[in-house]
Amino acid sequence: MNTESVVEFLGNVPLLHRLPSSYLKRIAQVVVFKRYDRGDYVVRENQDVDGVYFLLEGQAQVLRSAGEEFVLKRFDFFGHGIFGDVYPADVVALSELTCLLLMSDHLALLETKSVWDSDKELDSRCLVEHILYLEPLDLNVFRGFTPSNAPTYGKVYGGQLVGQALAAASKTVETTKIVHNFHSYFLRVGDIDSKSIIVMCFFPIIFEVNRLRDGNNFATRKVDARQKGKTIFTLFASFQRKQQGYIHQESTMPHTPAPETLLPREEILERLVTDPLLPRDYRDEVATEINVPFPIDIRFCEPKESTKQTKSSPRLKYWFRAKGKLSDDDQALHRGVVAYASDLIFASISLNPHRREGMSVAALSLDHSMWFHRSLRADDWLLFVMVSPTVFDSRGFATGKMFNRKGELVASLTQEALVREAVNIKPSFGAKL
Repeated sequence: MNTESVVEFLGNVPLLHRLPSSYLKRIAQVVVFKRYDRGDYVVRENQDVDGVYFLLEGQAQVLRSAGEEFVLKRFDFFGHGIFGDVYPADVVALSELTCLLLMSDHLALLETKSVWDSDKELDSRCLVEHILYLEPLDLNVFRGFTPSNAPTYGKVYGGQLVGQALAAASKTVETTKIVHNFHSYFLRVGDIDSKSIIVMCFFPIIFEVNRLRDGNNFATRKVDARQKGKTIFTLFASFQRKQQGYIHQESTMPHTPAPETLLPREEILERLVTDPLLPRDYRDEVATEINVPFPIDIRFCEPKESTKQTKSSPRLKYWFRAKGKLSDDDQALHRGVVAYASDLIFASISLNPHRREGMSVAALSLDHSMWFHRSLRADDWLLFVMVSPTVFDSRGFATGKMFNRKGELVASLTQEALVREAVNIKPSFGAKL
């Protein structure tokens, strides 16, 4: 049995569902195969056990002195750490039995440190991982926070809700199944404690996962994000086990300058702030954006000659990647980061043809959907190509495509947003409409 097959087996063990694929690979490299004949004792009652056993083939019976008994089957587990250092029952092979034994010396591999379960401490990770950190409260319940150095724009950033909800869903699915699409709805504005001086803000967000389906190749999850007792966001996500099939691509990546030759978004904002030809109030508004440490590096493909005060085409192209190296190669993490980044400018391009000097406009995301076509890396450059084909009845519709540097289409997106002229809009906790 090769390592890949062992990893696939371990991904189906309920105890290990919280672990990323990198951990499963490490466990697969150190587990020991143990084989027993029918009637053999695997563990004796009240004796020390060597570690945690995972049933690979066959069945075993658990016998307690109190007379209780039940049968263990494939993907079940027992051993050290589950009932202490000793096991309170006899475990007897009912047939030819094969177990994978994770020895006591390696039990630290079962411990989780964050929603991404990285070896690194939280403070040493890049900012976007810090933002997507979730605290497990129960098997299907997680608590998320808005760190004091996270971008908020007066409310919880929509991409944060998307990324954290997708992280919560991913942690309830076996690691051999990867998210391939999600559909989400923004129901209320997420509240923040802007006066907080501590690392975590005052109002946490609770993410509750509903396991709608677990099939052989697909799994479906629904995530409700609640704050102060109200549901503010809902996400439906579908996960798929990797399968062989047909391949084709009609979409072609547009020709653009290399991201290394383009100015970072922060430098463009600094130039706008110091441009004497722009209105003072607009420059003041841009100055507030510079002070927000956005965790994604963005490089616009065309010169930003237009501003929020001038009309422009409802189209945009830019390269982006996470600032800093992500701590894990797990696709759940990388797709979560890309989902987080995708909400930043997407909704606002619908406003571009309608802008004018002195006009204050607002774009509030209503829904956001995304399809992942291929594996990707969020800490390597991706090209985001977006267009708004129509606006009507105060709703702007936008579509997007993401390409890697090889020109492969890695993701497609759609979003609808409420777009209208702002009249002293001040975000408050409650319904968005």
